[in-house]
Amino acid sequence: MTTRRGIMKGALAGALIGYAGRGAAQAPVQIRISTAAPPSDFLAKALEALKAEIDGSSAGLNVSVHTASTLFKQGTEVQALQRGNLEMSTMTTFEVAQQIPELGFFNRGYLFKDHAHLRRVFDGPMGEEYRKVVSEKMGIEILATHYLGTRQVSLRTKRNVKGPADLAGTKLRMPAGPEWLLLGRTLGVSPLPLGMPEVYLALKTGTVDGQENPLSIFNAAKLYEVSEQVVLTSHMLQPVFFAIAKPVWAKLSPAQQAALQAAARKAAKAGDDGRLADEASIIDALKGRGLSVDAIDLALFREGADKAYSGADATKAWDMAWLKRVTEA
Repeated sequence: MTTRRGIMKGALAGALIGYAGRGAAQAPVQIRISTAAPPSDFLAKALEALKAEIDGSSAGLNVSVHTASTLFKQGTEVQALQRGNLEMSTMTTFEVAQQIPELGFFNRGYLFKDHAHLRRVFDGPMGEEYRKVVSEKMGIEILATHYLGTRQVSLRTKRNVKGPADLAGTKLRMPAGPEWLLLGRTLGVSPLPLGMPEVYLALKTGTVDGQENPLSIFNAAKLYEVSEQVVLTSHMLQPVFFAIAKPVWAKLSPAQQAALQAAARKAAKAGDDGRLADEASIIDALKGRGLSVDAIDLALFREGADKAYSGADATKAWDMAWLKRVTEA
């Protein structure tokens, strides 16, 4: 026989369960973003803009940005995404090529003609194709593509550089990985793998003779304090991706996915605009700090790149048909 007390207890229990369920549904999804970019760089600023956009929405997401490799060491973020230890990170074409070698041609020196060419590729059908392959083979979704800048060589002591031969024997810091080392060969240097947070001290102590990075990153990391010269080799226009672990992405509601996607693309565009403006003015600023900034004839470096890539083991896996499509875009 059902008693009045039993009915009331059942109603109360149901109400509590319903309340708990609503509370769980309303709990924001935690999205941690790891990047090696220093806080003052446009990449880090773009990620902070993404966070601000989400904070100002009702998407039910809680985004935190961890710069300068303070959450995960540079080079370990992709694996952390794939292991389920991290929600979002920045990811390069080099990291993609480590797991999908046929896409390694995106790491080729002197691939993109200019920023507009890079955007045509990644904002068009080829970019969609790239994102699909990465999703299927790596379990990572690319939300947006940001222009990391045009990579240039800087040296701790000044030297006369006209071509790759003039950089022979130079210990040049580069990120780790065979594709990076191959890129170093196009410059004629002796590449030395080193994490970005270690570069300043390495230049100061002479552990390395130089490094290569976009000038905006060079400036943000204050590497001008431990360098005398910048050589405008312009050897790579580099994209970087805002990437999220596929299982995390799949758990988001359609509304949350749409909000995060829109915020990522808006932030990436703002970062592009800021970096392009900075690149247009930074050379004069560096000269004002006493650095020598040398524009050179790139013909010898382009020839060096063609020789280095011709017959290299790493290029054997490249999708040459796709490479042709990119160069003709």
